[in-house]
This record gives sequence, structure tokens and C-alpha cells, in this order.
Amino acid sequence: MRLVFFQPDIPQNLGASIRLAACFGAGIDVIEPCAFPLNDKAMRRAALDYAPLADFRRHDSYARWQADRGPGRMVLFTTQGATNLWNFSFEPDDQLVFGRESAGVPETVHGDAEARVFIPIRREARSLNVSMSAGIALAEAMRQLS
Repeated sequence: MRLVFFQPDIPQNLGASIRLAACFGAGIDVIEPCAFPLNDKAMRRAALDYAPLADFRRHDSYARWQADRGPGRMVLFTTQGATNLWNFSFEPDDQLVFGRESAGVPETVHGDAEARVFIPIRREARSLNVSMSAGIALAEAMRQLS
């Protein structure tokens, strides 16, 4: 199971997600470009001391990630998702993809996804924080697979 972040905007969200992946033993991928410098110093600051525990991979483009990603379905989490999280069946090699905080992912990425999933929230609420969404998704996937 891997968490994949498409061109993240906010370094603190990425840091929280690295910590999440490290604590749960999931891999984490970042598809660049990011809206912030993604260097070793920034990573150490954002991820605190959890970065060495994370199986972290950087990809300089979406095309490079597609070429390098390995086995498993591309499961896109989106507010435009087709399947409710509670009705989705995860598989061990799934790659859980999360879009930019400001813009999600382009239509081409939607089209490449083998599954599109949404986390049900109240209609009045706009959205969840991306690192919180990743935590909810990863916890449900691991619950199903444990």
C-alpha cells in the first residue's frame, strides 16, 4: 500500500503524511512539481524525525510516476469520486492517490485511475484536509486488509 501525493501545495500536509506513512508502514510517493521547495532540509523540518522511517519516493512528473509505480491499482481519492469509501474493497498493492490542495488532479489523471473513491462528509462541508483524508483512507484500507 502506498500513499501518492500529486503536486502538493502545503509542506506541513506532506510532513504530516510522511509521519502517517511511517507510523503505518505504508510507502509514500510525491509527484512533482510541488508548490514549495522539496529539499532535504525542508523534508526534515516538515516530517520531523519520521522521514527515515518512511519508504519515500520522489517523481519529477506524473509520467515518471506512471512509469515507475509498479503493481497495484491507482485509486484516486476525489470529491468527484464514484465509489463511497465505506463500499470500496482495497487490495494490498493499491496506490492511494491524493490531489493538490488547491486544484485536485487534472482530468487526465482522473481518466487513468482504476478506481475513484470519495470520503462521505456532510453536504455543508466543502472538504477535508488532504493529510486527514489520507489518514482516513489508509486506516480503512488497513482495517480491511488486516
